[in-house]
Amino acid sequence: MRRKPQPWLQIRNRTLLLADLVLIIASVLASFALRLDLGPIFVAYLPAASAMVAIALVAKPLIYHLFGLYRRYWVYASTREMLTIALATLSASGAVAVGIMTVILLGGLRGFPRSVLLIDWLLSLICVGGLRLSVRLLAEGGQISQKADSLAGKRRVVVVGGGDAGVLVVREMQRNPQLHMLPVAFVDDDPDKQKATIHGVRVAGALRDLANVVGRYFAEEVVIAIPSAPGDVLRQVTTICQRNGIPFRTMPGIYELIGGQVSVTRLREVEISDLLRREPVHIDDQAVGTTLAGRRVLVTGAGGSIGLELCRQIARWRPARLAMLGHGENSIFEGLLEIAEEEPTLGLHPIIADVRDRDRIRNMFDEFQPEVVFHAAAHKHVPLMELNAEEAVTNNVLGTQSVVDAAEATGVMRLVFISTDKAVQPASLMGATKRIAEMIVRDAAERSGRPFVTVRFGNVLGSRGSIVPLFKRQIAHGRPITITHPDMKRYFMTIPEAVHLVLQAAAFGEGGEIFVLRMGEQVKILDLAEDLIRLSGLEPGKDVQIAFTGVRPGEKLSEALWDEGLRYQTTSHPEIVSVQEDRYLTGAGLQTTIEELVRLAREGDGPAIVGLLDERVPGATLHEMPPYDMTSIL
Repeated sequence: MRRKPQPWLQIRNRTLLLADLVLIIASVLASFALRLDLGPIFVAYLPAASAMVAIALVAKPLIYHLFGLYRRYWVYASTREMLTIALATLSASGAVAVGIMTVILLGGLRGFPRSVLLIDWLLSLICVGGLRLSVRLLAEGGQISQKADSLAGKRRVVVVGGGDAGVLVVREMQRNPQLHMLPVAFVDDDPDKQKATIHGVRVAGALRDLANVVGRYFAEEVVIAIPSAPGDVLRQVTTICQRNGIPFRTMPGIYELIGGQVSVTRLREVEISDLLRREPVHIDDQAVGTTLAGRRVLVTGAGGSIGLELCRQIARWRPARLAMLGHGENSIFEGLLEIAEEEPTLGLHPIIADVRDRDRIRNMFDEFQPEVVFHAAAHKHVPLMELNAEEAVTNNVLGTQSVVDAAEATGVMRLVFISTDKAVQPASLMGATKRIAEMIVRDAAERSGRPFVTVRFGNVLGSRGSIVPLFKRQIAHGRPITITHPDMKRYFMTIPEAVHLVLQAAAFGEGGEIFVLRMGEQVKILDLAEDLIRLSGLEPGKDVQIAFTGVRPGEKLSEALWDEGLRYQTTSHPEIVSVQEDRYLTGAGLQTTIEELVRLAREGDGPAIVGLLDERVPGATLHEMPPYDMTSIL
């Protein structure tokens, strides 16, 4: 929020008009004086000058008004306003020239020096622009003088990144004394910016020089202002800051800023997800816009981490209406408030429903008539589903069939199912039920010929039920961080990154494909825990211990994104591939399996469910997992 300027700086526009009238007269007379010199010739041309003054006093203020020069708040003038002034003075001088030529043609003037018109335009540009620029300079001078009086209470800040985001952050610090932040230096790896000065702040070195710059400028805080910075850059900065005992904050990642603004108010503590952030990838805006803009879009599981982020990013594309469906009323209500605050004109439709209720889902589809559906509702917690096989089946299998059947019956144009890498050669009930759900989507796509597709990816950091909140809780309570195995590895992606790619995959799906998001290299859970401990200002093994508890039922040491030996095709997006599945249930065989699973779930026969899934799901190894109990779950 900008500080309100002092009252004496709030120059009224009628004052500017009076000043313009004086400057118009002065500009015309000065033009004649410059062209003819002061003397007898100048006096002889006074009638012509008087005629030009009269025309200019009528034409110029009128045109300045049409260009909005008396409606702007010149305290905050920028280069855009300077361009407006140039066009306004050029148009006004053109109007004066037309007026003078008309008078000459009518015989009212003789021997008019035409070069006076050009001189008058140049002088008008200087006078009109200079007058308004002086308002801006006076305002900034007042701010600078006030800042000089209060520097003692400001934190000295080094800004990492001299790009657009860094410049905006610095300007915000300079304009808002209440932030109590004083930018003293930039660091940036761009060689063209070295030793340059941006808004009075020097680029004092490259990223590798950060420690020296912090010491040289007596910095008290470091701000990372590179929304597109990959995780290794943030890791480098945080390591330097931790070694030097300097607090540090960062801008959200580029996907988090989609639809938002870069400002100091968006600064936050560096999070573990930032350290795993990859460089932003290109998204085909036209393809996604064609898929979502002006459409009725439904998101199931909208109260969950992935579902809510889907709603946030979908809202950016201005759908005709957005339906947020979830089973928990509180999470839907909170998500609704957030989206409505960011997009107040968007038509939002909250729906409290259980995807397993086929009649309720069908009636909702009939009423809302969605054109695009994102199905994210599912049970996803691997160990808990090992103890609740019935819930895994009814929610992940029956719930998916209920949504897909309703979509097929009501003519939904496009459906995207959110799946998981745990569906590949599943060793858990959760993974096996998600694999059956993938088959349901594929079977419907083949039957209907519509673009119903699956998007499969690995773990997302920060989602509810993920390991990061558990680790944070253990650190906060002074307990050891528990890891099942030192070699446990997983694919990780931030929630905004994953959703960003889901929307892209949805745009070019034709029907039945399983799109897999490339997630880079798998990350050791041990490395993740150690990074999180360091971000908490502690040392692994010294301040926080790490305990290994043993692999839990349904877990594998590492995951795969598709079955070994399967073919895959690249797509138009470098981070998305299409997997060519060749082992899957379809038609009557799939329907029979679903009916048997639902029957066993209603009978509460967990062991029979495990046996059936092991038999019907390709590559499933549920029977190889050790027996589960509460001690192995927690």
